[in-house]
Amino acid sequence: MPALAGEGGGERFPLEFTGRGGEYFGIWIVNLLLTILTLGIYSAWAKVRRLQYFYRNTQLAGASFNYHGNPRAILKGRLIAVAMLVAYQVAGGIHPGLGLLVAVALALVLPRLLLRSLQFRLANSSYRGLRFHFDARLKDAYRVFLGWPLLAFVTIYLLAPFCHQRLKQFQHDNATFGQTRFSFTAPVRAFYALYFKMAGVLVLGGILIAVLGAALYGATQALGGGRFGAGAMAVFPLLSLLVLLFFIRPFFEALSQNLVWNHTQLSDHRFVSTASVWRLFWIRLSNLFAVLFTLGFYHPFAVVRLLRYRLQTVSVLAAGDLGAFVAGSADPVGATGEETAELFDIDIAL
Repeated sequence: MPALAGEGGGERFPLEFTGRGGEYFGIWIVNLLLTILTLGIYSAWAKVRRLQYFYRNTQLAGASFNYHGNPRAILKGRLIAVAMLVAYQVAGGIHPGLGLLVAVALALVLPRLLLRSLQFRLANSSYRGLRFHFDARLKDAYRVFLGWPLLAFVTIYLLAPFCHQRLKQFQHDNATFGQTRFSFTAPVRAFYALYFKMAGVLVLGGILIAVLGAALYGATQALGGGRFGAGAMAVFPLLSLLVLLFFIRPFFEALSQNLVWNHTQLSDHRFVSTASVWRLFWIRLSNLFAVLFTLGFYHPFAVVRLLRYRLQTVSVLAAGDLGAFVAGSADPVGATGEETAELFDIDIAL
């Protein structure tokens, strides 16, 4: 991949995704069928195949990433995660108090599992043969994954932007590539600005919906109202609210991606992100209609299309040779944490 001109004389290397929807469709359909036929057992191998495809088709400066996860380790992690979920469901069914006790126990062990999740994922990721690594203290994991979220809950989520900043700082400051550590410099006030922007969009969207609703009501009354007018007034607020809520996701994704990566460095190498809210909104909206129209078969194409855009908006502004890093040794870690995080729908990927 040719380098682009960067700031201060450095070379700018954009990330590139070379995978195709048709290729991933073949992997996706086989993974789906084998997972169903094996009652979910193959899902661990399916995950490895999926991640290896995405990693190996992601390139930076002409070199690809790679994923080395062991499917057997992932399967063990999933079995333990399922056992934990079943224990919670059964305890809750026996008595609400017992269910609460199990939930508290899970909450106390969750930070350790989420820490293992980050360690497992990075230890099994590589670029140019060098492994990534995640080296954080357990007490910091408890502070980020349990302490700050509880404090945010107590303050009616007024501290949510603060928690978000601390999470990203924890993820990036403790990640290394070889022996070189990443660093994260985004201040808390930048996250509050992001959340205020999101709140502003919601408020402005609500005002716009109200104004358009009033105009629609006036128009239907001028035309005599009737069933059509009543139906339009019933459908319009719900439809408008769904569009507004659908827009919030790409708005938050684009701005948070830019905020996080524009404040991340690897030694003297900087990251630059230029994701567009409107471009991301169009991709998600058109993907949604395509998936619905094809009864779900467009899903792998939608995944590739979205991933390609989000990756190609991120570049590395190199201050020197990207291959000059020396790999550090990484201890093997289990997969239980990562699989538990996925089972409980917690996305903390770097």
